[in-house]
Amino acid sequence: MRLSTKGRYAVTAMLDLALNGKKGPVTLAEISENQGISLSYLEQLFAALRSKDLVRGVRGPGGGYYLGKSADEISIANIICAVDEWVEFTRCGGRQNCSGGARCLTHTLWDDLSSEIFNFLADISLGDLVRRNLGKKDEEESNLSVVANSSSEAA
Repeated sequence: MRLSTKGRYAVTAMLDLALNGKKGPVTLAEISENQGISLSYLEQLFAALRSKDLVRGVRGPGGGYYLGKSADEISIANIICAVDEWVEFTRCGGRQNCSGGARCLTHTLWDDLSSEIFNFLADISLGDLVRRNLGKKDEEESNLSVVANSSSEAA
């Protein structure tokens, strides 16, 4: 089982908002352009995120969205659950009726896996992803300057 595009896009859009929202509100059009997610799909996702207070909107010219809480207070699990998405590994969706109306032999295994994934995502904040992303950006810029310096020294 895989996480659907709904959950992936919600996390991606929230990370874009966290990275770009420090200068002012971010429009859905900007996120759409940055991430290649359709504007109408983002509108649906942000309605769900807004209902869970993960984002707040500013109307009017110069309006857009801000995070509803600090990036460190928003877990990846919060985002995925806000858009009514979850990765469930049991065939029965947790209802324990997967084997002719009864619980199958491996139900506990798959249920435990679902719990482990939830706990893993609950332990990662949006702030953690921002720091990871900024760390990668700094590393890439550092690598580019090393390449540029070695190229100019060779010339």
